Amino acid sequence: MATNIFVNYPSDDLERSKVFYTALGATLNPNFTDDNAACFVWDTNIYTMVLKREFFATFTTKQIIDPKTAAQMQISFSRDSREEVDAVIEAGLAAGGTEAGSPQDYGFMYARDLEDPDGNVVSFLWMAPEAVEKGPEAFMAEQAQV
Repeated sequence: MATNIFVNYPSDDLERSKVFYTALGATLNPNFTDDNAACFVWDTNIYTMVLKREFFATFTTKQIIDPKTAAQMQISFSRDSREEVDAVIEAGLAAGGTEAGSPQDYGFMYARDLEDPDGNVVSFLWMAPEAVEKGPEAFMAEQAQV
């Protein structure tokens, strides 16, 4: 059986979240979407569940942080090129998101962070396939010799 990944975010405005995450390229799964939650499909086994803050609180006894002022976690989605990273960030900005920090360019990896309208951070990155195979240090050493 395959492992499915569900990332859950609290939201103050579920309808706004639907607009935002579909603008990034996720597909809304109506089978797991109702008045309390929306399920977004990124890939065969990867999902983001955006839950109304009150509903999110029913799954934990811990305090729900305000993602605009505190970081709990960060998730990154890979893209096939730097241009695809830039395109998804631009789509997110147009849909009400805010860029969180500056682009990070390490030569072998390029990443940009995006805050959704609730302050939850989602990142998009590209990594050179050769760096994935060999590791970043070996890849960068080879690039220095060229």
